[in-house]
Amino acid sequence: MNPLQLREDEIGRKLDEAHRSGELSTAQSYGKPMLSDAGWEQTPDEFRMGFKILKNAGVVPPEVELFHQRAQLRAALAAASTEPDRLALQKSLSELEQRISLRLEALRASGSL
Repeated sequence: MNPLQLREDEIGRKLDEAHRSGELSTAQSYGKPMLSDAGWEQTPDEFRMGFKILKNAGVVPPEVELFHQRAQLRAALAAASTEPDRLALQKSLSELEQRISLRLEALRASGSL
């Protein structure tokens, strides 16, 4: 039998058992749509599940911090009122986006994605 099928069967049994015992209904979000995390849509598809698992474990990967910095720089750039401020922020944003691209490419090349 397929090992993946065995895992899926076991997961199904555990969920059914938790449902019958009432354990699932004690969850605060039981029966409600899942709330999307802040930044979920901005996170590349290949990172979403891994980042979600790490977040639930209380671990923040360095890529997440880079994405937060990028969002902050974009907001600051949109709010910049002078040309020198805009140029400095645009330069910082460009450098950060290059670092992010290099990091993502390194992860792809290493097979981590």
